[in-house]
Amino acid sequence: MFRFRFLGKTKIPHRKNTAHMAPVRMPAPKTVCITMDQHLGAPATPVVKVGDEVKVGQLIAEAAGVVSAPIHASVSGKVTKIDSYLRASGALTTAVWIESDGLMTPCEGITPPSITDLGSLIDAIRACGLVGLGGAGFPTAVKFEAIRNGAVNTIILNGAECEPYLTSDARTMLDHSDLMREGVALLQRVLPCIEHYIIGIEKNKPDCIAEMKRVFEGDDSVSIAKLPTRYPQGAEKILIRNTTGLTVPEGKLPADVGVIVMNVTTLATLAKYAKTGMPLVEKCVTVDGSGVNEPKNVIAPIGSSVADIIAFAGGFREEIGKIILGGPMTGRAVYSTDEPIAKTTGAVLAFAPKDAKQPEITHCLHCGKCIDTCPNNLNVPAFALALKLDSKDDQIKVLEDSRVNLCIECGSCAYVCPANRPLTEGIRIAKTALRENKAHKATLK
Repeated sequence: MFRFRFLGKTKIPHRKNTAHMAPVRMPAPKTVCITMDQHLGAPATPVVKVGDEVKVGQLIAEAAGVVSAPIHASVSGKVTKIDSYLRASGALTTAVWIESDGLMTPCEGITPPSITDLGSLIDAIRACGLVGLGGAGFPTAVKFEAIRNGAVNTIILNGAECEPYLTSDARTMLDHSDLMREGVALLQRVLPCIEHYIIGIEKNKPDCIAEMKRVFEGDDSVSIAKLPTRYPQGAEKILIRNTTGLTVPEGKLPADVGVIVMNVTTLATLAKYAKTGMPLVEKCVTVDGSGVNEPKNVIAPIGSSVADIIAFAGGFREEIGKIILGGPMTGRAVYSTDEPIAKTTGAVLAFAPKDAKQPEITHCLHCGKCIDTCPNNLNVPAFALALKLDSKDDQIKVLEDSRVNLCIECGSCAYVCPANRPLTEGIRIAKTALRENKAHKATLK
């Protein structure tokens, strides 16, 4: 093991209540709403029209650029609407509504891809519509393009799953270790340049660690990194540091230090696509929280609503105070149970009012806890202060000097803040202001 100080030291509760529960597949909902912003980068462009009959796995939206990904029908049925949709984040996107016929008929012509080299691997990843399933949503094909320059020699498989409640990645390692093995074997066959595969898993998942050791026993190119159970071990650059000792410089990508990070469920999905040809059309989500009657892991068609997923989990236990898509540290609260899940949704969490009550926000105490807990050692209070400056040039300088873009928005600072200040949201506002101010400055040249 490397000798260095591990990054990430926030102690948060685990609450892995569903870790022992194998996923259960829910029936096809009556309607799915599939948004076109299932990934980072340019939203996909619909290629279907209202009235079209579609089948599971059929292409309904094509990638709209280099950093984009295609989207496929998650149910069979009829396209009933294509319109704008207001996300919980406040952003508008386009969505395709499909009324299910309940049959889940697969699209004709779906066959396993031929993967013989890096080029055909990237083509297959792109055709699958594969993105980072740990929540980031970065198109996986774009990551693998970096291998073309020959600088990448290590692939890190992210099984940390460090947020409370989430257990779907753990279930991938336990229930689909065969796909993990097949996925690594596929990469080993077509990517001779990759010398090392590292599976990073927090120590609070001993069963996953044991299963991965069993599956990859005798393969010297695969190692298991047992990570301290401290948040945010699963953040990409933190994981790279804590498994290899390498630091990704500001403004650089993991490939710049010879590494690609891939979520374990992303790998298993690639292996499944290589076997069946069925693209990414469903997602395993953890359904939990004090407001849920029957917490469980649910395999749901992409585009299923919160209402349908919660209903499959026995409905709400009582009046609900908050619903979050994703983990409690980085997820987003939603304003309606009509909100659909996406490729990147790891959980649907519903909380009773007593667990969702917003504590009183007070003035900054200047205690420095936010700085101390930040895995990147950033001066968190400086970001909010920068936005109070009158000059846009001064705002740009302070935000750049304080390295706001190094923030990974893990939420550790907000979690430890004794004044209960919404620091993560403030940082997002600061990042947006920096982009807008720089863009405005560029127009004046």
